[in-house]
Amino acid sequence: MTTGIFIAIEGGEGAGKSTQTKRLSAHLEALGYEVVVTREPGGTPTAEKIRNILLDPEIDNMPDETEALLFAASRADHAHNKIRPALERGAVVLCDRYIDSSVAYQGAARGLGVDRIRALSEWATGQLLPDFTIYLDVPAEAGGERMDGTDRMEIQSREFHVQVQQAFRDIAQSSTRPNVLVDATLSIEEVTEKILEALQSVLDK
Repeated sequence: MTTGIFIAIEGGEGAGKSTQTKRLSAHLEALGYEVVVTREPGGTPTAEKIRNILLDPEIDNMPDETEALLFAASRADHAHNKIRPALERGAVVLCDRYIDSSVAYQGAARGLGVDRIRALSEWATGQLLPDFTIYLDVPAEAGGERMDGTDRMEIQSREFHVQVQQAFRDIAQSSTRPNVLVDATLSIEEVTEKILEALQSVLDK
């Protein structure tokens, strides 16, 4: 590999992103790939500090615009200092959330405009887009049962999470870039199997 592969794992709260990221990482490492696992918000020292602000449940008066800009700032640092260098050395980057999360959460559920939020993040990252996106689809009710309700995003209203789930479905269905929408209510093993089957075309390139 002379150029890496950028894979984003998206979905609402409790969709199983962390679990599937770990399983996918182990599978790819067994195949001999260098795998860099990262997350958003976060992934770099600066971005992790921003994450602490964004997810602090004690902050209850943050304007939606501030939230969107902080996510974009975190993503800019993350893309520049971690994702791009890893891709340039040929690694596979697995990112737990990326631009589509901002589109779903701030663009759709917060009502700031999906096109505006996507444009903001694409500008912030220098148009760094995933080669493949995995969307884990789980009803808001089921996802809520898996949450511990300890951060700002998890404690949002049920209606908010319903809007997020629908937004991810809409994004997946309208995207022209390689992706797979997986029913995350299936067993962990079944979800992994569907992901690996869909991802094979990207790994074969």
